[in-house]
Amino acid sequence: MRILIVEDEKKIASFIKKGLTEKNFVVDIAETGEDGLCLMASVDYDLLILDVMLPVKDGWSVISEVRSAGLQVPVIFLTARDGVGDRVKGLELGADDYLVKPFAFSELLARVRAVLRRPQEQKAEKLIIADREINWMNHKVLRAGKSIELTKNEFILLSLLTERKGEVLSRTFIAEQVWDINFDTDTNVVDVAIKRLRLKIDNPFAAKLIHTVRGIGYILEER
Repeated sequence: MRILIVEDEKKIASFIKKGLTEKNFVVDIAETGEDGLCLMASVDYDLLILDVMLPVKDGWSVISEVRSAGLQVPVIFLTARDGVGDRVKGLELGADDYLVKPFAFSELLARVRAVLRRPQEQKAEKLIIADREINWMNHKVLRAGKSIELTKNEFILLSLLTERKGEVLSRTFIAEQVWDINFDTDTNVVDVAIKRLRLKIDNPFAAKLIHTVRGIGYILEER
């Protein structure tokens, strides 16, 4: 299989290429978004590994042009930006996965193989848990077939809980990921946000999905 790496940090690009080549992948490198688009116009790639913070034409612009052109090549984003908002944006634009720098090559390889195993028609544009559906592409949330309107931060918060389904998330972690703030234990911003989210997606329904783990934080799971 042939993979294109679009990464302006030469050491990172060389490191990834060496590792993937040793695993019998054919790998090309482009240092700019423009060069990457030019290569994709002439070569049929099986996977695109795309840095977000590229000079002139960033990763967001590259994937937007790729999808606008009708190309369905799988895309894994690489970035130093680890906020949930960035991950949601990447998924909305059509990415298949998102890996935060620094990373272990073994994790990247596992994600590459996982993405390449997915049938094209089964890309995760939406996720269904119980009777709740979240659609990354159009920012829509349904519960029991009913559309639920969420604010931007409420959607990011729900996305974080959904991505980490079954995992207990601390208030500190939630605050840092959703609001990009250093959490002050004397504030209740997370508790207030969770309460408002519950009013919309849990309280009107019999089955509750967001649960409190006393003294630790919150978890989204079907019980």
